[in-house]
Amino acid sequence: MADEAPWRRPAHEGPDSPYAGVPIDDSGDSAPTYRTLTYEVDGRVARLTFNRPDHGNAITLDTPVELAAAVERADLDPRVHVLVVSGRGKGFCGGYDLGAFAEQAIPNHDPSKTWDPMVDYAMMSRFTKGYASLLHANKPTVAKIHGFCVAGGTDIALHCDQIVIAADAKIGYPPTRVWGVPSAGLWAHRLGDQRAKRLLLTGDCLSGREAAEWGLAIEAPEPEDLDARTENLVQRIAAMPLNQLMMVKLALNSALLAQGVQNSQMISTVFDGISRHTREGYSFAARAAEVGFKNAVRERDAAPYDDFGPSTNKG
Repeated sequence: MADEAPWRRPAHEGPDSPYAGVPIDDSGDSAPTYRTLTYEVDGRVARLTFNRPDHGNAITLDTPVELAAAVERADLDPRVHVLVVSGRGKGFCGGYDLGAFAEQAIPNHDPSKTWDPMVDYAMMSRFTKGYASLLHANKPTVAKIHGFCVAGGTDIALHCDQIVIAADAKIGYPPTRVWGVPSAGLWAHRLGDQRAKRLLLTGDCLSGREAAEWGLAIEAPEPEDLDARTENLVQRIAAMPLNQLMMVKLALNSALLAQGVQNSQMISTVFDGISRHTREGYSFAARAAEVGFKNAVRERDAAPYDDFGPSTNKG
């Protein structure tokens, strides 16, 4: 990069670097290991990849903690200018691992006992704080979505600064039909009032192509072009000076956060807990325990919705 313009020098190189003496994370034997994702630095790009492909990259108790730790690791690495979040296997993220959460008894969720909403809030708000590390990171974050990004998966993706999604992917929050409210609270902030309500009042999903048309994603290439188109965006971001990227993100985040994102998240997280402790919520959990979560979801998404699986049918 010696022949390039001086403002494109790596931020951590040169005698005048403000990062002189800052340790470089070379990911040696002492590097952190993760149960739910992998972490790699490639040039100026940190790549965080969900790594539970046999489970649709479903969210576990480890996911938000490890995601936040990986984001902080990239934030502290002066080589990194941009973070890319993606998933291995058939999709980005299928939401919470409800095979574990919905099919068995869990604390503070017994219909015969008193439910403490603040115990619920304390748990769920920590999931959201982990995802929100992507929004509050100093550096830009990009979600690369293929296959599916549904339910809790959207809580992660919507915290990214940019979303690139395959045209045939499925994105949305079907649990608003029963047993869920998106705790991230970002749908109205990303889509506006009417379009957010159009999705969340029905639990309907968008295709990747529709997501780009609605402004939820920045681009929706054909599946075979997703990697190349995402990489094009990422490298264009990575070429910017690190301090410029940080200033621009902070300036634009100030406008987004002024809309009341934190209040939206608090209210949505409380309501998410309530939705799991209504008559209908208990009924759904009981049905999942009886027939398995997948079959309960199949029943949830039957007529009049008819969009179980990859379908984005909206009638």
